[in-house]
Amino acid sequence: MDKPLRTALVTGASSGIGLAIVQVLLGRGWQVTGLSRRAPDGLGDGFRHVPLDLDDPGALDDALAGIAPPDAVIHAAGLLRVGPLDRFDHTDGARMWHLHVDAAARLIGGLAPRMHSGGRFVIIGSRVANGAANRALYAASKSALTGLVRSVAAELAPRGITVNIVAPGATDTPMLRDPARTSEPPRLPPIGRMIQPEEVAEAVAFLLSPSAGAITGQTLTICGGASL
Repeated sequence: MDKPLRTALVTGASSGIGLAIVQVLLGRGWQVTGLSRRAPDGLGDGFRHVPLDLDDPGALDDALAGIAPPDAVIHAAGLLRVGPLDRFDHTDGARMWHLHVDAAARLIGGLAPRMHSGGRFVIIGSRVANGAANRALYAASKSALTGLVRSVAAELAPRGITVNIVAPGATDTPMLRDPARTSEPPRLPPIGRMIQPEEVAEAVAFLLSPSAGAITGQTLTICGGASL
């Protein structure tokens, strides 16, 4: 099996799923660098924050050029905007595409060439990637991640670097409670509760573990039965 990994880069580290991933990895002895607009509090010496607006592609490219390649990269930053097809907000659609797809491609393209064998990429997708009413532009940006991830996974497999998606359903995060989506409240999964960020973080941690070294180009869906 691969040796245990030790350094990780996490986007969206200040809240929600990204923060939960940071906390789980720190608890397992990782050194974590977080990319986000604001710094989370109280994470200790194992965490380093790099202030960054992922809406600025040049700033992301510059930041990656100055970062030593980590053992693992987790792209957890996200944006959720919803609405019916007759009221598409194409500005929001472009923002979601840039944050979900373009930023993921920049992270992979900027870091994978310098990573060692055994490196891992995990991209946070969404159960909605398969399609959902009133979520078309969000779903489109998350669905595109499948093609991106499977393509780069095929390229990186010979180098022993894996690339996977963790796709949660409705997760109890600030993004889900954003006032901007009050017209489309989240639906409880069949298990009767929202997915917890820590559950998503533990799935990510598994994909970073030595036991997951043969898993690549795949999507792990955590939906509480919503996709059944």
